[in-house]
Amino acid sequence: MAPSSDFGTDTGRRAASGWPYKLTGRLRGKWALPLAFSLAGALMAMTVTAVASTSSSGAPPGGSRAVRAHWNQEEGNGAVLVRQGKQTFRLDTFGDESFWGGTLHLNQTIAGASNGGIGPGLSPAAALALGLKVDVDALPESVQQGIVNGTVNLNDPATTLALLKLNAVVGVKGFFDSNGNLNSVGIECALCHSTVDNSLAPGIGHRLDGWANRDLNVGAIVAFAPNLQPIATLLHTDVATVDNVLNAWGPGKFDAALLLDGKGFQPDGSSAATLIPPAFGLAGINLHTYTGWGSIPYWNAFVAVLEMHGHGTFFDPRLDNAAQFPIAAENHFGHVVANPDLVTSKLPGLQAYELSLRAPAPPPGSFDPAAAARGKVLFDGPAECSTCHVPPIFTQPGWNLVPPGAIGIDSFEADRSPTHMYRTTPLAGLWSHQKGGFYHDGRFPTLLSVVEHYNQVFHLNLTPAEENDLVQYLLSI
Repeated sequence: MAPSSDFGTDTGRRAASGWPYKLTGRLRGKWALPLAFSLAGALMAMTVTAVASTSSSGAPPGGSRAVRAHWNQEEGNGAVLVRQGKQTFRLDTFGDESFWGGTLHLNQTIAGASNGGIGPGLSPAAALALGLKVDVDALPESVQQGIVNGTVNLNDPATTLALLKLNAVVGVKGFFDSNGNLNSVGIECALCHSTVDNSLAPGIGHRLDGWANRDLNVGAIVAFAPNLQPIATLLHTDVATVDNVLNAWGPGKFDAALLLDGKGFQPDGSSAATLIPPAFGLAGINLHTYTGWGSIPYWNAFVAVLEMHGHGTFFDPRLDNAAQFPIAAENHFGHVVANPDLVTSKLPGLQAYELSLRAPAPPPGSFDPAAAARGKVLFDGPAECSTCHVPPIFTQPGWNLVPPGAIGIDSFEADRSPTHMYRTTPLAGLWSHQKGGFYHDGRFPTLLSVVEHYNQVFHLNLTPAEENDLVQYLLSI
């Protein structure tokens, strides 16, 4: 859900500002130097004492028992929030099964006619081809061995149902009746923002939470549902058009604004869907989506309620703008109140867990260290990349939005948001989400093409060798 990131925004040229304050007073007279030395000595002694009296956990062991207990309680509360958020991220549907199963009847086409549903059903092989992932840690040893040696039939929809019963399909939860029939299905945050390491087989492995699933064909999965009429009705169109829009998304893309403004395609005829961003490396970063809709808890609430169709409360009066968001304004999407509310209480833990997800370090051998070192010099110096992608968060501290013209691209996607701007994307872990291209819509197929774009827009006069060095540095972050 969360929201998040691709190398695609940079502000033009801004000089670093100096220290904003001046000293207005000075010690004068014969006491100035001795007093200065006394103050310095006292400060050093205080620092040494503080360091020496700090425990390995960060808590000061000196002082009252109550202080130590309070410190430990704070640390414990943080750990509890992260654990709760992890559970929410991986396993909570927020009650959205009432939409995906109850309204769209997606469970029926997953099960297939031979298992109480309709049609041929969805086999594990077909599900993997759609980019769905399987959590190896949820599989019994016997099932793992069966997958490896071929005794588990991955072409049978009944095997998909067995995997759903094990909670092994990442981001998808099956609901079964007393007879074992799949009577509903829901989706979870991990559907789009987790993948697996393929340790057992392609698409089957240990979870990698926060990673963008650039294999996932969300549009085709939604189009697999037998009842798209509710979506067509919402958009004031027909089912055939909805099906066409969804199948145009392709792997690794999703259009969060479709149900707000009804725009399925860009002016050039290409899909209006944007790349699924990662949900890691977001600590210290202000706005978290490509066009800066809001913070982590804002976007989690937005997605849980408006996109996943969970039962929750969500407010954003900006969606009352009928000229910009005709579908949202008509349906009062900026004023959703649910009772019971299955989303709001989960937001603190979900935010804590996502902030705990660090960007993954690049694997050994995935970049040229010598070229990366030269690229860093360029990044921090002549190319001025660090002016906006400020290390170590690699976006602007504070307000991290820029107008489309500042990065030399069109405003189509920016104008679908209340900000009309693009976010300066954090770059850590960039190596892990190269599939699908770069910028919000994948318009640049490689990192080199991104660097070439900036070289031209900002008149950097980089040589081809220097462009390659910058690419190697970006892969090393």
